[in-house]
Amino acid sequence: MTIKFYSYQPTLGHGLPHDPIPSLIAPRPIGWISTCDKSGRTNLAPYSFFNIFNYSPPILVFSSVGKKDSVTNAIETGEFVYNLATLELSEQVNMSSATLERGESEFALTQLSTLPSTIVTPPRIAQTPVSMECVVTQYQQLKNASGHLLDTWMIMGEVVMVHIDESTLENGLYDSAQQKPLLRAGGPADYYWIEQQQKVKMYRPK
Repeated sequence: MTIKFYSYQPTLGHGLPHDPIPSLIAPRPIGWISTCDKSGRTNLAPYSFFNIFNYSPPILVFSSVGKKDSVTNAIETGEFVYNLATLELSEQVNMSSATLERGESEFALTQLSTLPSTIVTPPRIAQTPVSMECVVTQYQQLKNASGHLLDTWMIMGEVVMVHIDESTLENGLYDSAQQKPLLRAGGPADYYWIEQQQKVKMYRPK
């Protein structure tokens, strides 16, 4: 059987109803990022261009299309907090993506409560079972293959404090599926989560 591929150059357009690439690299974890500006005003926003890029020390990375408040705050203060986005909090995750005036807090919009961080200034989300305090290590504006700068900014931060709801630990192990992390899957409005029955164990070959 011969496979017929739909092929295109992204610089020339995809010719489809919606850009397929975010769906082709999916689902992706969501970086629910809380920051403070230099005046201490809080900000909260979800980013699906997000992941962990190192073990020791753990380095979290999120990227923003447009230099949004989260990026500006992280660069100016050198701090941010990652909060786990869960299915239970999906409505608040979506609400926190709204465009507000600079200085307006998504915490007020979503009616989420906060907990103080231990090392950094930005607060944690009280309702989420996992938060990680981060200190910015690097940031950069992305560019394309021809060297043209894009209006996209990447922030890298070392995790300096981890907070895990103890009720999520069983025999000292954290069960990801139990918390039903919310995942972005491309498309105009597509999200997924994971369930316990979807787990497959594979050990690395020695």
